[in-house]
Amino acid sequence: MANRILWADDEIDQLKAHIIFLEEKGFQITPVTNGEDAVSLIKSKPFDIVFLDEQMPGMDGLATLDQIQDIQPSLPVIMITKSEEESIMEDAIGNKIADYLIKPVNPNQILLTVKRILDKQRIQNEKAAQSYLKNFNELSARFSEDTGWKGWIDIYKTLTHWEMNLESSDEALQQVLQDQFQQANQAFGRFIKMEYKGWLKGNDDAPMLSPFLVKDKIFPRLREDEKVVFILIDCMRYDQWLLFQQILSEYYTIDTDFYYSILPTATPYSRNSIFSGMYPQEIKRRYPQLWEMGQDETSLNRHEEELLKKYMQRNHFSDQVKYEKIIDPEDGNRIAQKISNYTQTPLTAIVYNFVDTLVHSRSDSEVLKQIAPDVPAFRSLTETWFQHSSLLRIFKELADEDVTVVVTSDHGSVRALRDTKVFGDKDAATNLRYKYGRNLKAEESAAIFIDKPEEYMLPVEPPANSYIIAKEDYFFVYPNNYNKFQNRYRDTFQHGGASMEEMILPVSVLKSKK
Repeated sequence: MANRILWADDEIDQLKAHIIFLEEKGFQITPVTNGEDAVSLIKSKPFDIVFLDEQMPGMDGLATLDQIQDIQPSLPVIMITKSEEESIMEDAIGNKIADYLIKPVNPNQILLTVKRILDKQRIQNEKAAQSYLKNFNELSARFSEDTGWKGWIDIYKTLTHWEMNLESSDEALQQVLQDQFQQANQAFGRFIKMEYKGWLKGNDDAPMLSPFLVKDKIFPRLREDEKVVFILIDCMRYDQWLLFQQILSEYYTIDTDFYYSILPTATPYSRNSIFSGMYPQEIKRRYPQLWEMGQDETSLNRHEEELLKKYMQRNHFSDQVKYEKIIDPEDGNRIAQKISNYTQTPLTAIVYNFVDTLVHSRSDSEVLKQIAPDVPAFRSLTETWFQHSSLLRIFKELADEDVTVVVTSDHGSVRALRDTKVFGDKDAATNLRYKYGRNLKAEESAAIFIDKPEEYMLPVEPPANSYIIAKEDYFFVYPNNYNKFQNRYRDTFQHGGASMEEMILPVSVLKSKK
C-alpha cells in the first residue's frame, strides 16, 4: 500500500511538479490549500506523513500543527517555511515536528526527508520485533510456579512495554504477543490461587496490598511534615499510567512502585480498603454502618472520606483531611482553579472517576467500541482524554505548589474475551468478573472458588456464603438469556477478577521540577 502524504500549502498549485515526482515514486498525495482543510482531513482519513507550510493565511502552520497534535500526536509532520528565523524553528521543534525544510525545496530533498522519517519508523519496528522474538522463550520460561510476586510485577511490566512498543507491528506479531500475554495470565491465575490467601495472613514475603498503601506511601511523608496530595484514578491500568507519565514528566520527577489490589478487584472492596487501611471483612466488623454490599459501585463508596479520617485518627494524625470525588469534569475544573485551597492541609485526597466511567461507557456503547476496538486504541483514547482533561490541569496547578503528589489506582481492567457459564441461586450478584451468593458453580479452569470468605477477609451477608473470582480474560454469564449477555459483554473491559492488569497497579510519587 502506498504511503499517504497530506500536503498543506496555500501555494499548492506551484508545487505540481513536486507532487507528480512523488506520485511517480509510489506515494499517494492529498493536496490542500489551508490549515482548516488539513485538520478536517486528518480527522476523517489516515495519513502517514504531513507537509505543512508555516506561513498560510487564516490558520497558520503552527496553529494547524497544534490541532494535528491534539488529534493524532504520533503523526509525523514536516514544517516547510520561507523564514530562517531561529524563533520559528524553535516554535516548530517545540511542537514536536519530525523535521523542517526551508523554501524553496526541490523534489529530491522532499523524497529524502520522507524516506528518512518513514524508514526510521520501519527500522525501529523491525528491531523491536526482532528483540521481542529473541527474548520470547526466556520470558515464557518465567511463567512458572517458582516465580514470586516481585517476578510477576517484572513480567507484567515487560509484557506491557512490549505491547506498547509493538503497536505498529504486523498483526501476526501482535497476535503472538497477545497469546503470550494470555499464557502469562493463565500462570498468574494459578499463582494467585496458591499464594493470595497466605498474603492475608501476614506472611513475611508478601507484596504491598490495598489496606497498606496509605500506611506505606503516605503516612511516612506526613510524619516528615510534607504536604501530600493523594490522587486515586479509578480503574487505571499500568499502560495508561505510562502514557500519563510521559505527559507529566515535563512537570515532575516521577518514581513508580507497584502494589497488588485485593480481591475482588472492584471499587467497593479495593477502594474502601485503601481509604480505611483495613480488609473488607474488618470494615464491616468495626464500622458496620459504613459497609454496604450491592450492585451500584458508586453508592457503595459513599463513606471513603469518613473511613480515611478514622484511619488517620487511629494512626495519631489530624483528621483535618480534604477529600474530593470528581465525576463531573466541571468539578475538576473547579478544584484546579482553587488548587491552593487544597494544599494547606497535610493531606488532600482526590478520587478521579473518569477512566472507570470510560471503561463502563465502552461496554454499553457501540460507537466507543468502534472508536476503541482493541487495547492499543482504548489506550490511545484514554491518552487523548487525559491531554484535554481537568485532571491534567490539576496536575499542572499542583506543580506550582510545595506538595508531594502520590498517584495510584484502586484496580485495573481486563479485556474480557471469553465467557463461561455460571450457576447460582437467584439472589447471587450480577457482576461479570466476580460473584457472591449461594451454590455458585462455574468452569473450574475459569475461576477461583472461595467457599470460606473469612479466609479471604471478605464479608458475606446471608443468604450469600461464597464468592467466585474470574481468572484470565473470562467473564461470567448466567444460563438465562445466555446468548444475549454473551454478545453484549464479550470484548468489553471489565474488573473484579484475578489478572495482572487488574491486580498489579502502579503507585507513583511525583515531585515538581520547579
